Amino acid sequence: MSRVLIVGAGLTGSLCACLLRRELSDKVKIVVWEKSRGTGGRMSTSRSPSNMSCTVDLGAQYITATPYYSKIHKSFYDELLLHGVLKPLDARMEGMMLKDEGSINYVTPSGVSSIVKHYLKEAAGAEVLFGHHITHVSRRGAGWEVCRKGASPEQFDVVVLTMPVPQILQLQGDIGSLLKDSERQKLEAVSYSSRFALGLFYKAGVQINVPWAAKYVSNNPCIRYIAIDDKKRNLVSNECGPSVVVHTSVTFGLQHLEEALEEVQPVILKELQKVMPELPEPENIKCQKWRYSQVKPALIYEKHKAPVADLPILVFCGKCQSSSTVLASEHRAHYRMSGPQAAL
Repeated sequence: MSRVLIVGAGLTGSLCACLLRRELSDKVKIVVWEKSRGTGGRMSTSRSPSNMSCTVDLGAQYITATPYYSKIHKSFYDELLLHGVLKPLDARMEGMMLKDEGSINYVTPSGVSSIVKHYLKEAAGAEVLFGHHITHVSRRGAGWEVCRKGASPEQFDVVVLTMPVPQILQLQGDIGSLLKDSERQKLEAVSYSSRFALGLFYKAGVQINVPWAAKYVSNNPCIRYIAIDDKKRNLVSNECGPSVVVHTSVTFGLQHLEEALEEVQPVILKELQKVMPELPEPENIKCQKWRYSQVKPALIYEKHKAPVADLPILVFCGKCQSSSTVLASEHRAHYRMSGPQAAL
């Protein structure tokens, strides 16, 4: 039985695992390595340390299906809607602009990480391992030898890398020698916007009285987007307090990129106070740095994938291409699901 390693348990990695399982059934052993403590990547959902039922999405805020992708990937949207993973976004969003007429926006009632969890569940039998930080990929005979921090090398027949391009290029082993100069130049040309996100958690009974569920901010050098996250997802409950998510601008993110979260958080809170002076004091706060937030420019390969080696198979996919699994515009807090071809 062939062993396939998928590096990254975000949207691309989970969908890749799901499609491989559906196409190849029990003919392949699927292993997923994720360096963090949980699934999701930029589609992760955070919980309040005081009340686990109080959640906030610090990354992707909603899913946009353009008319083109709604048509060619109808089965994927239908599946997520059928299982209650997605539902139409009907909350008031101030300042949101749609470039494609006829696009449909969706939210995730259980948090955006529920999309990733759904696909991993569909990849029945896949071994998902957390705290696995890949360091080397080397060619060994008809397969690949893959190393991670603090562990012995393991052998795989196929390796699929779904990390951001800079992390792929930093891998030791044979990847550098396998890349043609033209391929390396394309990969090195890919850059990312960066931003910070704050999640604010409140006690039950706290009221945040604003007429909108989310708002794009255009007159503040720091704050770009604010959402009353439970209101946006229509989850207002008397047993759980509200949650607020704040995204900074890309300019602010780049200016403070190398600073510690403890230094940046007070700056964001000070600017948030200017935008929403009546906002109550939160019970808990989580600050997140998204170093690789959104791709610019996107790297596009034929057939929506970037094969690096034919035999044995090594594939780059994920956050280096607009035509892989995810596309996000620079100034919007959403993902455009634009192609399930993350698999082989």
